Amino acid sequence: MSSKLQVLSLYRLLIRESKKFPSYNFRNYALRRIRDSFKENKSLTDQIQIKQQINKGYDNLEIIKRQVLIGNLYKTDKLVIENVNFKT
Repeated sequence: MSSKLQVLSLYRLLIRESKKFPSYNFRNYALRRIRDSFKENKSLTDQIQIKQQINKGYDNLEIIKRQVLIGNLYKTDKLVIENVNFKT
């Protein structure tokens, strides 16, 4: 698989898994960090650095999966902001 497709696949996996966080704050923090990290590394051209970042991303994916599992074991009530329906 080309590195471009691999990066896109990793990005989608990270976003998809982060959306499973039961906690609003953790969910939004993870999503923001993922987007910021990918934007920051968008201009990388060195294949070694790209491969290192991909490996780091897969390590972070495993951490996110583990944290989602832990979050589901110890659920809390939803925050007020999560219960608001915005009308635009």
